[in-house]
Amino acid sequence: MNSPIMIACAHGTSNAQGAAEVNALRDAIAALRPGLDVREAYVDVQQPDLVDVVAGLPGDPAASAVVVPLLLSVGYHVKVDIARAVKSRPGSVAAAPLGPDPRLAALLDQRLREAGVTDNDFVVLAAAGSSNPNAAISVEKLAEQLRALRPNRIEPAYGASAKPSVPEAVAMLREEAAGGAGAGESAGAVDMGGRVVIASYLLAPGYFHDQLAKAGADLVTAPLLPSPVLAEIALERFDAAVAARAAAVAAGPAAPVPAKATPEAQPAGPFKALRRFMTKYFPR
Repeated sequence: MNSPIMIACAHGTSNAQGAAEVNALRDAIAALRPGLDVREAYVDVQQPDLVDVVAGLPGDPAASAVVVPLLLSVGYHVKVDIARAVKSRPGSVAAAPLGPDPRLAALLDQRLREAGVTDNDFVVLAAAGSSNPNAAISVEKLAEQLRALRPNRIEPAYGASAKPSVPEAVAMLREEAAGGAGAGESAGAVDMGGRVVIASYLLAPGYFHDQLAKAGADLVTAPLLPSPVLAEIALERFDAAVAARAAAVAAGPAAPVPAKATPEAQPAGPFKALRRFMTKYFPR
């Protein structure tokens, strides 16, 4: 049986460097899986549009595709744009987005260390933002994973559509660092002396990353790309979606093929998930 086509679908950007970084990510995915048909698509700004790519798939009914969102959380583009495109092509599915994932937390930790961030600094975890509340849940989970790696005060914030905004979080942590009203009882009125740093939880340079420089922080880290970790995660999301589709088909007509295969769909409570995470990444 032929492997499904992977449609590696990014948001899209008018930033030339950002576009090149995402294209390099697709090349890295293809290099890790020789023979896999990896196709380019976008939900905004750039072409080819995802809808057109899905419509242009081979006419053979046996030819299916997995749309892998090169996005960091569940949001409007995953829940609406990608879901609609997948629904238009029977037998195709959407994989989970790249985040949250402990490896992304480790990559953010690496970016903070590369930027010279100390344990005394205050960190704003800056994500793009979405009106879909699941996106904020994903970012909060990533923040918890990052807190497991660093002792810093870490506050999630968003570039759009969610609160707090990145400038609001920077101002709050600035006040907290100075021992002001936002510092809480433990800080009192003592100047904590740390800088306010923005950890860019964005794939590549572009509009949202440019806005971070205007948010009033002392330092902004580089985006996640380039890194081989993203290609590895994308292939894992692809494989999980393919496996979920195969299981649904094997189960028969009573179990329809899922339009989306996500980690959130697995029946596991928070304590079980935490135990799996600790066992995998912090073995005794």
